[in-house]
Amino acid sequence: MDVLNFWLDSYKDPMFLKFPIATLVLAFVGFLVFALPLTLLAYLDPEPLRKYKVQQKPFQVKKYFWPSIGRHCMNAAIMAVVICFLWPFLRLISNGRIVDGAMPAWYIIVAQILFFIYFDDFILFWIHRALHSGWLKRNVHSVHHRITRACAIDNAYFHWIEYLMIGGVGTVAPLITGTHIYVLYGWILFRQFQGADGHCGYVFPWNPAHLIPLYEGGDYHDFHHSSYNGNYAGYLNYLDRFTQTYSGAYLRWKESRALAGAKGFLKLNWLGGGEKKADVELGGNS
Repeated sequence: MDVLNFWLDSYKDPMFLKFPIATLVLAFVGFLVFALPLTLLAYLDPEPLRKYKVQQKPFQVKKYFWPSIGRHCMNAAIMAVVICFLWPFLRLISNGRIVDGAMPAWYIIVAQILFFIYFDDFILFWIHRALHSGWLKRNVHSVHHRITRACAIDNAYFHWIEYLMIGGVGTVAPLITGTHIYVLYGWILFRQFQGADGHCGYVFPWNPAHLIPLYEGGDYHDFHHSSYNGNYAGYLNYLDRFTQTYSGAYLRWKESRALAGAKGFLKLNWLGGGEKKADVELGGNS
């Protein structure tokens, strides 16, 4: 009876709504806020912005838009069930770590967010490597890799197991350092932005995320989708550089962009065996 009372009483804790439930809702809605405008852009494919596209082939918006929305809803529902079931244990872990009192100083917030970014990407790199091996590759991660020309909404096209893995990792760093609930909310929103940006299929020079050291844009992850291997990190490049797991096509494309100069843009053409070739097409306005 004591165990049952403990279990039921845990759901009366105000942090149940503020922490796992609110962050899940924020992640669900926040992703759509970031992804839908970029997906509309991919659908319209306006000619003035084609110079910023990674692949010049059409996006697969019509094929995967509604399946991505469906998986986004289904996976969020599964996550809700899981976190509700695990909340009594999560409450013990998060007690005193996630707080809702006075906000910390701005420099503490900045330091925490930077730690979250780099720690999260470190963990995601190794999870991604694991997803590219054995049973997980064949039965779980292969779902996400059905898409070869990704747009922003496709970040939601996950097998539910992968969704739980990637979604659950997002709270690890905040639990390590301890943080204010509003800082956690900001971190969750940044994570949704990064997911949409990494799949948007465009490289915009005005993207503020490039102010983060080592941050790579939509081109980085786009090459992972187009070639299936390489560029395993979420959005930072240092681990792929250190482990020599850069996509070769990506490196050639970056070199070609540098050679093309400010007034050049690239067109990616399919070659045999799923590889790509980067050809410089001069022209267009920067």
